[in-house]
Amino acid sequence: MGRMTTDQLAPESILSKLLETCQKAGATAADASYGRSDGVSVEVREGKLEGIERSEAQGVSLRCLFGQRQASVSGSDVSEAGLMALAERCVAMAKVVPEDPYCGLASPDELVRDLPELDVTGDGEIASDVLEKDAIAAEAAALAVPGVQQVSSCGNGWSSSERWVAATNGFSAYRASGSTGLGLAAVAEQGGAMERDYESRSVRRLEDRPSAEEIGRIAGERTVARLGSRKVKTQTGAVIYDRRVASSLIGAFLSAISGPSVARGVSFLKDSLGDKVFADGVNLIDDPFRVRGMGSRAHDGEGRPVAVNKLIDDGVLTRWLLNGASAKQLDLTPNGHASGGFGSAPGVGVSNAYIEAGTQSQEELMRGVGKGLLVADMFGPSINPNTGDYSVGVAGFWFENGEIQYPVSEVTIAGDLPGMFARMVPASDLEFRGSRDAPSLLIEDMSIAGE
Repeated sequence: MGRMTTDQLAPESILSKLLETCQKAGATAADASYGRSDGVSVEVREGKLEGIERSEAQGVSLRCLFGQRQASVSGSDVSEAGLMALAERCVAMAKVVPEDPYCGLASPDELVRDLPELDVTGDGEIASDVLEKDAIAAEAAALAVPGVQQVSSCGNGWSSSERWVAATNGFSAYRASGSTGLGLAAVAEQGGAMERDYESRSVRRLEDRPSAEEIGRIAGERTVARLGSRKVKTQTGAVIYDRRVASSLIGAFLSAISGPSVARGVSFLKDSLGDKVFADGVNLIDDPFRVRGMGSRAHDGEGRPVAVNKLIDDGVLTRWLLNGASAKQLDLTPNGHASGGFGSAPGVGVSNAYIEAGTQSQEELMRGVGKGLLVADMFGPSINPNTGDYSVGVAGFWFENGEIQYPVSEVTIAGDLPGMFARMVPASDLEFRGSRDAPSLLIEDMSIAGE
């Protein structure tokens, strides 16, 4: 077999060579991925370009299985010699590691047949002068907000990537994706106290992004609104998570329904499948097929089909997030929630998860409870995965009679996630911005620790 240059090796050839080498060495199964990416980011300061950076990368990952033993390796050398060395290293490792009774590939009859078109390719390369112009416009809009003293950082950029995957069970797929993002942080001062806030937006296509001026204005207005912040008295009261931070509670919930966590017994929801864990009327949905969605995908991390699912249906927990290994551990069927994979042992995850909007606006929820804390920023949440005990440092606004009175900071809120989920009331202000989205969320009877 003659030497080939990197340029001559097509992605499909890279993967087939890796899989073929593993099988010739006696591997019972293998899967692999090859990816390449590029992108440009710019930084501006005081109306001028401060820096521009281009990144280009490629990499290959391989997983090799000998019965119930598996090993994974990765590298960036995709020359023929490099691929051979990678495969030989993976084979050698897989032969000596301890057995894993749950590892394995999906069987061919479990694999997805039709891959939907999700329009996640993005715009491709965006001219650097366009990135610079928008970043400067965003910075200027933030500085135009009365009270804003400076913009501490302002960046804009685009990225695109391609990924090919293949496995010895016959699965193969290709995905091209891209996005663009603009964000900035503004600083304001009052009485010697500095406040900082930000806004950023990432989208698949530039046409779906708010204007640079709007992003800058929002960052500036948020920053100024935090001036003159106070502490609040320690008490038990109502907390409303603004939608910009409410999605953090989705992350806590997803961790608790992760198949591997449930199998290890380290989840506060491990005995709650089929039970009412949220309030009546609350739905939490995973939608892999959202067009241009930031988390959209055509198959899971093991090549199995994905589907729109209600993880919470009218308050009831309907499923664990399972890959092949955790499904075996729990004696259940894999359900399309494998993540990563192809060249490494898959984890579990979701695509575009969101809590459905409720019927009342944030203002109506505030009026309904009278007074409480509107959380706009969070710092270092602490969660006990076994019990669901929860605490987090926050900043935001105190409201009374349904109206914001003053900004607050240096506050810690605490509760237990099972009780918080059961009392949670979604507002009507859901907006799809990422792969985890929620409307504002009201939770009463939270511990609010101030002074």
